[in-house]
Amino acid sequence: MNVDTQKINSGYKALLLASKNNVANDDYPVIRRALDIAIEACGDKIILTGEPEILHALSVARIIAGEMGLGLTSIITALLHDSFNNLNLTPKELEKEFGKKVVEILNGFSRITSIDSMQASYQAENFRKLLLSLADDVRVILIKLIERLEYMRNLDNAPEKDRIPLASETYFLYAPLAHRLGFYNIKSELEDLSVKYLDPDQYIYVDCRLKQTTASRNKLIRDFSGPLKEKLEKQGFKFTIKSRTKSIHSIMLKMKKQGVDFDEVYDLFAVRIIIDSKDENEKSDCWRAYSVVTDLYQPNPSRLRDWISVPKSNGYESLHTTVVGPRGKWVEVQIRSNRMDEIAEKGLAAHFKYKGIKGEGGLDSWLSKMREILESSEKEDNAFLDQVRSGLYTDEVFVFTPKGDLRQLPAGATVLDFAFDIHTEVGSSCVGGKVNGKNVTIKYVLQNGDHVSILRSKNQKPKQDWLSFVVTNKAKTKIKLVLNEEKTKAAAEGKEILMRRLKNWKMVYGDTLIQKLLTNYNLKSAQDLYYLIAIEKLELLQIKEVILKEVTTEESTSVPVQPEKETREQFDSTISDYLIIEDRVEGLDYKLSKCCNPVFGDSVFGFVTIFEGIKIHRTSCPNAHNMMSRYPYRVIAARWSKSRNVPSFIAAIKITGIEDIGMVNKIADVIAGNSAVIRSFNYNMTDGIFEGILNIMVPNSDILHQIMRKIQAIKGILKVSRYDSVGN
Repeated sequence: MNVDTQKINSGYKALLLASKNNVANDDYPVIRRALDIAIEACGDKIILTGEPEILHALSVARIIAGEMGLGLTSIITALLHDSFNNLNLTPKELEKEFGKKVVEILNGFSRITSIDSMQASYQAENFRKLLLSLADDVRVILIKLIERLEYMRNLDNAPEKDRIPLASETYFLYAPLAHRLGFYNIKSELEDLSVKYLDPDQYIYVDCRLKQTTASRNKLIRDFSGPLKEKLEKQGFKFTIKSRTKSIHSIMLKMKKQGVDFDEVYDLFAVRIIIDSKDENEKSDCWRAYSVVTDLYQPNPSRLRDWISVPKSNGYESLHTTVVGPRGKWVEVQIRSNRMDEIAEKGLAAHFKYKGIKGEGGLDSWLSKMREILESSEKEDNAFLDQVRSGLYTDEVFVFTPKGDLRQLPAGATVLDFAFDIHTEVGSSCVGGKVNGKNVTIKYVLQNGDHVSILRSKNQKPKQDWLSFVVTNKAKTKIKLVLNEEKTKAAAEGKEILMRRLKNWKMVYGDTLIQKLLTNYNLKSAQDLYYLIAIEKLELLQIKEVILKEVTTEESTSVPVQPEKETREQFDSTISDYLIIEDRVEGLDYKLSKCCNPVFGDSVFGFVTIFEGIKIHRTSCPNAHNMMSRYPYRVIAARWSKSRNVPSFIAAIKITGIEDIGMVNKIADVIAGNSAVIRSFNYNMTDGIFEGILNIMVPNSDILHQIMRKIQAIKGILKVSRYDSVGN
C-alpha cells in the first residue's frame, strides 16, 4: 500500500479525539477493527478530489463524530461507506462484527452511490433513491451530506470540469436538504463553498471585505457584549455569549435582494446568548434575557422572530431580535438555551439525545410529503427535479392577526393571501396592509412572526394580475370566482348595450349576426363578445362596419347611403384648407382621427371609412399597418399645405417619471411658455412612479416636439412620448 501510514494514524487519532464524548472507551477496538477492514478494502484508490479513499473515509467519520455528535454506529458506517461493496466479508459476517443496523445503513448507502454521477439524466433519479433511503434510516442521508461536505472542502483539487456541476448540485440539492434537517452550520458551509465556484468574483469581493473589516467588527462586538455581560450577571444568569459573522452566501444574497453594496448590509454579524437553564424555565429565561438586551439597546420591532413559542418545522428554537448597537450599527441578537443551541448546531443528532428521532414531527411530515411526490411523479427527470426543489424550499410562515391569533401560511404568502385566509370579502376589498406597524402593499411577502392587519376599501375589486403573485389555493380560487362573476355581470351589460344599438340601427339581433361577429373577432363565446363591448375594448361603430361588410355589394371607396336618422360627429371644415388630399373623393368630408391625434406637420395619410368619410391618421399610428395591409384600396395620400396660419390641434402626450412634489407645476410651466394650452391632464402616482396623459392644443408638430423635449429635460422625468389611444 502506498497510502501514507502516518497520515492514516493521524486521521485515526483525530477521529478518536472527536468521538470521546459520544463513544465509550470499550468501543475503541470496534472502531479500530472497522478502520482495518476499510484500509484493506480501499487499497490505493483515489477519489474525485485527488485524496486517498481511506483518508476521505476517516475525514467523514471525524466530522460525523465531532461536528454532528453522532455515535458508534454512524462512525463505523462512515468508515465503511466507500468500501462496502469491496469488502472481503459477507453481510452476515459484517452483521456479526458490527450489528444488524450497520449493515442496513450500508445497504441503504450502497443504493445511492451513483448520486455522484454528474450526468443530468441520472441526477433526479438518484436523488429519488436518496430520499427513499432517507425514509429507512436518517443516518444514510447524514453520511451522504457529510461526504458531500468533505468533497466540497477539497474541491480545489478536483478536475476543473467537475467543479461547477458538483457546486451546482450541492447548492440546489444538498444545502436545502441540510437546512430541512436542521443542520444550519453544514447548510451555510455548503452554500459558501458552492458560491465560491458558482459566483467566484462576488465571493472573492465579499470575502476580502470581511477580512478587511475584521478588526473594526471585533471591536464593535466587544463594545456591544461588555455592558450586556455585566447586566446579565447582575440578573443572576448563567450564560455564554458567542458571536458569529454572517456567511458569505447570506451576505451575497442580501446584497442582491436589497440591491445594496457590502457597506450597506446593516447586520453583518450576530451575537448569541446561550443560557444555562432548566427545561421548565427555558422560555421565561429567554424572554427575561430579551428584556435585558432591549433595556440596553433599542430594538427594531419588525425584526423580532419568536421561534420559541412556535418552533420551526425542523425543530429550530430561538429568539431573534435586531438592535441598534454602539456607533449606530445594527446587531442581530439570538437568545436560546443550551438545549436549543445544541439542536440548532447539531440538528437531528441532538434530537437523538433529547427526544429520539420519532420526536421529529416536522421531519416525519416532510418525509411523507416527499414520498407522495416520489410515488406520484412522472418518469421525466427534469419535472421530478423541479418538484423536489419546490418541496425542499417549501416551508411555512407563522403570522399574527391584530387580535394575536396565529395563522399558518405557505412560504412566499403575501398580504393578499393573508387577507383571503381571513375571509373572501376581506381579500376582495384589500388595498394593502400594515406589517409590524408599517404600511405595505398587497404584494408584500410575509415573514415568520409578522403582525399583520389589512387595509380595505369599498371601491376595491379583485383584478386579473392578483393571480400572478398570490400563492395559496384559497386566494387563487376566490379571485377567479369573483373575476368570473364580474365578467358575467359586465357581459350582461354589454349584451344590453349591443341590443339597444342594433335597435337604433334598424338591425335584427340573432344567432347568425352574433356568429358573424365571433368569427370576425376570433372569439370563443358570445359572453366574451359582450364583455369586450362592456369594457370598451370593441367599438360599436367597428361592429357596425363588420355587420354591414357582407351586405355591401362592392367594397370600394364609394360610400353607401347613410340612414336618415344616423347621428355622427360633425366634421371640422375649418382645417380642410390646410390639408391637400390627393385623389380626393367628391362629397366626402374628413376629420382628424382620435386614435393618434395628427398635428400640423406630422406625416399623415387618409383612410376612407364607410360612414365617417375620410379619417386622417399619422403614418406612425398604431393602426396604420393594419389599415394599409388589409384595405390598401381605401388608403389615400394626404399632406399638409405650406400655410402656417392654421388653427390649433389636440395632441396627447404620455409622461412617466419619479414622483416628486411640484412635478405637475413644472410641466404646466413648460406648456404655458410654449404657445400651447392644456385641455386636460390626468395622472396618478403608484409606488413612487408618476404617470400622466396630457392633452394640449398646439399649432404644429414643431412646437409639440419642442414641448416634449423641454418636459423630458425636467429632473425626474423618465420618458415622454406621443400617446395613441386604441381604435381608429
